[in-house]
Amino acid sequence: MNRFNWQRAVIKVGSALIAPEGNECSGRYLLSLARFITASREAGKEIILVSSGSVAAGRSKVKVRHNASIAEKQAMAAIGQNLMMANWQRFFDFPCAQVLLTADDLRDRTRYVNIKNTLREILNHNALPIVNENDTVAVNELKVGDNDNLGAYTALVAQADTLIICSDIDGLFTADPRKDASATLIPQVDKIDSTIYGLAGGAGTAVGTGGMRTKIEAADKCTSSGIQTLIVNGRKGETFDALLEGKVPGTLFNASSTPASARRLWLTHTLKTAGRIDVDSGAKEALVRKGASLLPSGIVDVVGLFEQGDAVEVVCQGEVIAKGLCLYNAKDLTLIKGKKSKEIASVLGYETTDVAIHRDDMVLYS
Repeated sequence: MNRFNWQRAVIKVGSALIAPEGNECSGRYLLSLARFITASREAGKEIILVSSGSVAAGRSKVKVRHNASIAEKQAMAAIGQNLMMANWQRFFDFPCAQVLLTADDLRDRTRYVNIKNTLREILNHNALPIVNENDTVAVNELKVGDNDNLGAYTALVAQADTLIICSDIDGLFTADPRKDASATLIPQVDKIDSTIYGLAGGAGTAVGTGGMRTKIEAADKCTSSGIQTLIVNGRKGETFDALLEGKVPGTLFNASSTPASARRLWLTHTLKTAGRIDVDSGAKEALVRKGASLLPSGIVDVVGLFEQGDAVEVVCQGEVIAKGLCLYNAKDLTLIKGKKSKEIASVLGYETTDVAIHRDDMVLYS
């Protein structure tokens, strides 16, 4: 087995482990994990749980047809949240803290920082943060809430060094081991590319929304940001015995050598782009080679109806070279594109800044 070291880990636990029957919470597969969490905390390590199961926990309390509507799923989640939290709390003699998030919480810089501060304080007070998407208000059919990617986002915002994804199979295989007897476990992945993505299938169970592909997506987000990721079988008690010994009883996705800053993580992986700014070669040179801010004079086109503070892509001759927060809305930026900084006030009647995107609010891809 590969070995790994860690200090702060996010552990993602899916519905197949929490509610194996699909309609209520169970402790069948959680006792070994709970022992691992307790032992790790006693060893001075920090753990944050990302737990599925609220919808499954509430399913038995909300009698609906087979294909539940969004509102019905949200009712299940609202009822099931307490049941899911109570199911976890019974394993521990320290407090569990519920943290409900939405995708918008993670995209908004202020709320993102507040989440980071809250998680830090929960850990400082020796409680166990248990994170789940706030499915009672999420409007994107809970699909944003595949908790593999939520686990990755949580690892990013918590500045964890490790993400452990507990699945119902032993890790990433050369083929689906449930269908192909010749499939073999891949113990280590150094680079996530199209070949690795090609090994992923669809959702594995009827209970959750995530399959192997979402696990690889989560690993991709984390490893590119300096966070090692493990996929292990959470149904086996020996999995957690091995983890306590620093061994990886599954697949280890090695992290890149240098973790990115928290702001870069947020810009790169969490914030969705609202538009595009096309720039000339001179602007590209200034951004990429000199680390400069983007000035209106280097802009040749503005695409999209974005507002001040929205994230936009910066493109040069079809190549996306950067992503950043624009300090002007699309309408005003269109008016001052190609203009010198000293001309901004005369064109707009006001001037808040002489740059379109500040270098501190930009991530370079080139």
